[in-house]
Amino acid sequence: MLIVHPPLTKPCEPPAALAYLSASLGAHGHACTICDMNIEALHFLLKTAKPAEDTWSKRAYKHVQQNISALQTQETYHTGDRYRRAVADINRILEMAGNESGLQLSLANYQDDARSPVKSGDLRLAAKEYTANIFYPYFSRRLDELLATGNSGYIGFSLNYLSQALCTFAMIGYLRAIHPKVKIVVGGGLITTWLSQKEWHNPFVGLIDHLIGGRGEGPLLNLLGNEQKLTHIRPDFTTLKDHGYLSPGFILPYASSFGCFWKKCSFCPETSEDNPYQHVAPSDTIADLHALSAATSPALIHLLDNAISPSTLRALADNPLAAPWYGFARIDTLLADRQFCRRLHDSGCCMLKLGLESGDQQVLNSMHKGIDLKLAAQVLANLHEAGIATYVYLLFGTPAESRLEAERTQCFVEEHHQAIDFLNLAIFNLPACSQEISSLEINDFYEGDLSMYRNFNHPRGWNRGEVRRFLESSFKRSPQIAAILRHDPPLFTSNHAPFMKS
Repeated sequence: MLIVHPPLTKPCEPPAALAYLSASLGAHGHACTICDMNIEALHFLLKTAKPAEDTWSKRAYKHVQQNISALQTQETYHTGDRYRRAVADINRILEMAGNESGLQLSLANYQDDARSPVKSGDLRLAAKEYTANIFYPYFSRRLDELLATGNSGYIGFSLNYLSQALCTFAMIGYLRAIHPKVKIVVGGGLITTWLSQKEWHNPFVGLIDHLIGGRGEGPLLNLLGNEQKLTHIRPDFTTLKDHGYLSPGFILPYASSFGCFWKKCSFCPETSEDNPYQHVAPSDTIADLHALSAATSPALIHLLDNAISPSTLRALADNPLAAPWYGFARIDTLLADRQFCRRLHDSGCCMLKLGLESGDQQVLNSMHKGIDLKLAAQVLANLHEAGIATYVYLLFGTPAESRLEAERTQCFVEEHHQAIDFLNLAIFNLPACSQEISSLEINDFYEGDLSMYRNFNHPRGWNRGEVRRFLESSFKRSPQIAAILRHDPPLFTSNHAPFMKS
């Protein structure tokens, strides 16, 4: 079987899904080839794009290899201006190449001005007109090359983000036209969300042979004739570690759990999609990370969990890793222990991502976040004191929030700004399959039969336009908050943030 990670996602680390799937299939006797077409396609485009005539573009084309090398060198991240210039210049090449094809193309996104990834008709059109895709010269040759090995009766696509959808379907269209005997399987996070919709009907009959929701290892093994119970198998990054990712060393992605152990937050996809929680035994996690580190010599370990479990955090504190590590953690009493935070730092923890969402207690209570603001303040202080960077996520425009509550969030951030290293600001989207949707007045702003969200009239009049104006005119203009936002790595955000801290 051949499994592909299609464009476009951030090209800073290997796709973990490919390493997990190939290891599982291999352990059960199935030959499996994997290919990160995202990083390969981006390098192809950076090498072959035609130079534009403006001064900035000429400079960017002239120094593209120097800028790639800069992002692969740790010293670059110690000088913010040099880092930002390298990112901007590389991104400029993609941006200008995209403009010629009617795309808004960047290191972090692929958006077609004429086609939407949430319209099944547009996706089918992308498959039909596959030669129009900007990556067609690359993927047509590469797919032929991979299929020539002769062990690919099935081709799987790992489709996790909307930014991958149009390219994925262009590849599928090519395979249907040129290699019609190949069976096509598509799974990943985006497919999981689509399949969870109550009114889902498959619009891709005749184009895709199998759609897989949730973790793919079990369904793929069943598809290939295995019915064994799925057991824990260590992922294999052997063929992915030398792909020229735009980071200063290999970033090792690893999941110590799948799903969410809290699973109570209102409007969360994990809750509305009812994804099961699966936890890797902490002892297995530690053994895996030591073995994988020995095999790949990572510069950074990225724990992919929605929230690292308390038992795994304790195991990490007791078993220092060979490289710095970071991931999402819940704001709870474990991190309120100053000594424990110091032990986490000593184990290699360089940054924790924290889903605070709001600085208003009533908003947090309404969302069933299980977060106490006094505790949150203590956790931020403890992590800062221990030398662990914090990447704090905030969500504005939830049904329980108004401008007053948003202003309280601003005050909370200002009060604790010295303990906040990075901020992620998001405006609330209402998941289409949310259980709370019946209590809100819905309209059809989000057009597309595959849309994951619904627009709603905010019960307190705090609609998206008002939220945006508040963020631009008040929140981002706060001197303390503006200083935090300036620190955020452009485009790569949390993926590069640990390197900026060191």
